[in-house]
Amino acid sequence: MNASLVVNPVAGRRRHRVIREIEKLIREKVSCTTFITRGKGDAFAFAKDAADTDIIIVAGGDGTFNEVLNGLLSPENNFSEKINIPLALIPLGTTNVLAKELGIPHNVEKAVHLALTGAPKKISLGRINGRYFSLMAGIGFDGEAVLKANNRIKRFLGKGAYIYSGLKTLAGYRPPLIQVKISKETFTGFNVVAGNARCYGGNFKVNPKADITEPLIDVCLLKSKSRKRLLRFIAGVVFKRHLNFRDVVYRKTARVEITSKDTVHVQIDGDYFGTLPVSIDVVKDAVSVVW
Repeated sequence: MNASLVVNPVAGRRRHRVIREIEKLIREKVSCTTFITRGKGDAFAFAKDAADTDIIIVAGGDGTFNEVLNGLLSPENNFSEKINIPLALIPLGTTNVLAKELGIPHNVEKAVHLALTGAPKKISLGRINGRYFSLMAGIGFDGEAVLKANNRIKRFLGKGAYIYSGLKTLAGYRPPLIQVKISKETFTGFNVVAGNARCYGGNFKVNPKADITEPLIDVCLLKSKSRKRLLRFIAGVVFKRHLNFRDVVYRKTARVEITSKDTVHVQIDGDYFGTLPVSIDVVKDAVSVVW
């Protein structure tokens, strides 16, 4: 078997010693070609042009995995055998939400063993304005918090950087009104998480009924505007009670349209995406992942 290893050397706080360990573990079992990213977009470019490989093993975080997904599913690869290349994940990132979602071990040796011996399974992907995501799109407060998260601080504080950015964002946050259209229903609110995965920011579950294998997007909308209600919502997520709140709307859908008259920020899989409007749908059995 020929394996391609895509490594983000600055994911989380890991460094080259871990990369060498991963390479050694893989090469004890199969042949391996390593590609080390230098900046944003490198993992996308590698996956788009991937050839002569039986599996792509991503050593990095959710952002690196997202780039590889989009590279494989690039329109240039339509009807190509490349889009059927299975993916595996060695979690080295800041929060590694996808690894938690799929039960992939954080121990490097165990993760490599799973990557080389596990059976690939199909997962569905969300798609936002043509870009794929494996976890979620966050619109509103967390989109702005991700925008303001400093990459240098992320390398030192890990997921604490998101907490720090969230607190800074909350202090002066004035949320714009958001419109959410699901089938024949239209709702308004101030924060939306639309995803095909349960885990969010670690082990928290904003969309607890989501299933990464089903062709549906779960949408959770907070209708209230005040910071007090936002804090109540966050506490509700922590204690698994938020779906009982009267100002929370929860739906499963194949498609959702989200708009605003104001500037509203969006993040996908923990990386900044842009601003509204967005159209989100789901692609059934889009890729194969070893988990």
